Amino acid sequence: MIYYYLAPLAAEYSFLNVVRYLTFRSVLAALIALVLSFVLGPRLIRALRAGQIRQPVSEFAPEGHALKTGTPTMGGFLILTAMLGSVLLTADLTNFYVIMTVLVIVGFGAIGWWDDYLKVTRGNNAGFSARVKFAAQVLVATVAMTALYMRPEFDPTLSVPFMKHFNPNLGLVYIPFAVLVIVGTSNAVNLTDGLDGLAIGPVMTTAATYAILTYAAGHAKIAGYLLIPRVPGAGELAIVCAAIATASLGFLWFNTYPAQLFMGDVGSLPLGAALGTVAVVSKNELVLIIAGGVFLVEALSVIIQLTSIKLRGKRVFRMAPIHHHFELTGWPEPLIIVRAWIISIICALVTLASLKLR
Repeated sequence: MIYYYLAPLAAEYSFLNVVRYLTFRSVLAALIALVLSFVLGPRLIRALRAGQIRQPVSEFAPEGHALKTGTPTMGGFLILTAMLGSVLLTADLTNFYVIMTVLVIVGFGAIGWWDDYLKVTRGNNAGFSARVKFAAQVLVATVAMTALYMRPEFDPTLSVPFMKHFNPNLGLVYIPFAVLVIVGTSNAVNLTDGLDGLAIGPVMTTAATYAILTYAAGHAKIAGYLLIPRVPGAGELAIVCAAIATASLGFLWFNTYPAQLFMGDVGSLPLGAALGTVAVVSKNELVLIIAGGVFLVEALSVIIQLTSIKLRGKRVFRMAPIHHHFELTGWPEPLIIVRAWIISIICALVTLASLKLR
């Protein structure tokens, strides 16, 4: 809205020309999202406590998690409200990529909200069935990726990290591939969200990384210099990524150990879907494997555990996802969380290095 109303006035009032700069609006979006998080956080916590919006601790979690009983859930509303409010104020709302990403976030947020709602009202961790939940995620992602694929300027080639001359054209296969990226990332973030602040830290670093990647993809000179695919208009998603990063930072103020509120599926599912979507749009799909390394390891630990139990009848880890395994080996919760953040920062640095090492 700020861009829509003020940018046309820049020709008459030169000082307003600053709103045309993507870098300025990205910083502004980050600040607005952070302020909204700090302002709305205490109010949301009071409302959730008054409404007794509490998700029971999973029976599959370590015994120490029983102490978390009574902590309000659905705190993801704070992130989504701050982030979407910031984006609506600062982004170019005529940009297709911004509109599509926002709709994906809202769609996955609705799925997460319904799952959280059922858990709270039923008094257990049984939301709607995993099959229905997965189908709903695939539906939202498929509609978005089909719309993206049908755009005349869309390029279905795949950019492979560290390899500048290998760019396979996936054709129609790109749609299911992109759906896999979005749905996979959404569920990986959801699986990581098991300790206070564990998931939100890597979300911040990954979103900040993609703020840089989307800006580079949308900038002709930078994309040409780095030999990365140029996607005109994708730079506007830097605003979305910046807002996600600082809205998450504001949420972390209340979610850090010991948490005053939990994110819930209403937060983890749309945040993961947002990261997957911006990765697809900016042609940095495979780079997400590196940038979101913490999420990948958490998801793989569950897959490995379930496969081993099914095929061998034995566990590989004491408990999955892997952060619970570390808990049961005696690692304190804050130690696991901070080390995951450190690993996520390293992954972000390697990701940024991949821009030049091609």
